[in-house]
Amino acid sequence: MTDLTRPTPAAKRTMQREVAERLSSVLRALGEPFRVQVVSALATAPQGWVSAGEIGSIAELRGPTVSHHLRSLREAGVVVAERHGTSIHYALAPGMSPVITHLLSVLAAAGPRPDDPQQLEEDAMSEPHGRPAPALLDAEAALARAAEALSRRFPGLDPALVERVLRDSYASLARTARVTQHLPVLAERFASQRLEDIQRVGTADAARVHVLFVCVANAGRSQLAAALLRRYAGDAVVVRSAGSLPADDVHASVQPLLAEILGEQGLDDDDAPFPKPLTDDAVRAADVVITMGCGDTCPVLPGKRYEDWAVGDPALASPEGVRAILAEIDVRVRALADQLLTAAPTTKETA
Repeated sequence: MTDLTRPTPAAKRTMQREVAERLSSVLRALGEPFRVQVVSALATAPQGWVSAGEIGSIAELRGPTVSHHLRSLREAGVVVAERHGTSIHYALAPGMSPVITHLLSVLAAAGPRPDDPQQLEEDAMSEPHGRPAPALLDAEAALARAAEALSRRFPGLDPALVERVLRDSYASLARTARVTQHLPVLAERFASQRLEDIQRVGTADAARVHVLFVCVANAGRSQLAAALLRRYAGDAVVVRSAGSLPADDVHASVQPLLAEILGEQGLDDDDAPFPKPLTDDAVRAADVVITMGCGDTCPVLPGKRYEDWAVGDPALASPEGVRAILAEIDVRVRALADQLLTAAPTTKETA
């Protein structure tokens, strides 16, 4: 018979009641689509403040309804209000910006998407429980071929290490993939980057600067920054991007912008970016690490240059907002490229 007076292992791991109550009030306050839109607007506002009039234009709601939603957010401690001149402006409460940005970014990346006919057709080709149908690509055979190709490409590395990195790359990408048909190809590309990073660590080869962009989902900001740096720095810099909690695909609002940037460089679909998890090897191999909203998840190692760019998340923005975020990242990347190109030999890389 269970002794209910003794705390179970689960009870010992459970969040304290008072903390859970505080979090519940915040989550309840976010339980309306309009309120989520409001905090996303505040999280991506260049100066952090948005006027009540601008907030009212987000949706076709009457003034009293808008006031009710804003009051609920204020009472939950999510937003604060301040008079600027003749109007009231709102901002995320102190300490809320990283919380809201991280929460909405992760949920936006993980949430359900509208039905896509092509997606439905691909899903129909698979058996239940995610097991690939016989007609699909034999992943095991594809991985075996990829391991052989990578071993030839990296003759200085132990073949067992090459295969281990490849299979770990495949498993990492499979955790978020909605369609597994092309996973072996993406896993080979990801493993190739990781093996290059492993090979570089501990060597004296400093011919080119390695730059790593990190955000939460690796589906927006970090991908745009990486593509822009490749545009401006060309062969002089090795560019990587990664996510602390990678999404299953690049955000739909970002894909056309990336295609435009990559098309200018003569790259095609085979070079299309895809979300990748952050690895210790990528950080160790990097000379410059740029974080964008991923908090303290990126390990800090000595001898590296770290910067945190406070830019909005495209997953939370309108199409116009995404363009504005791209423009802000573009300014930052141009400045970074100017700094890095002071002494730079070259060879081409994509990430």
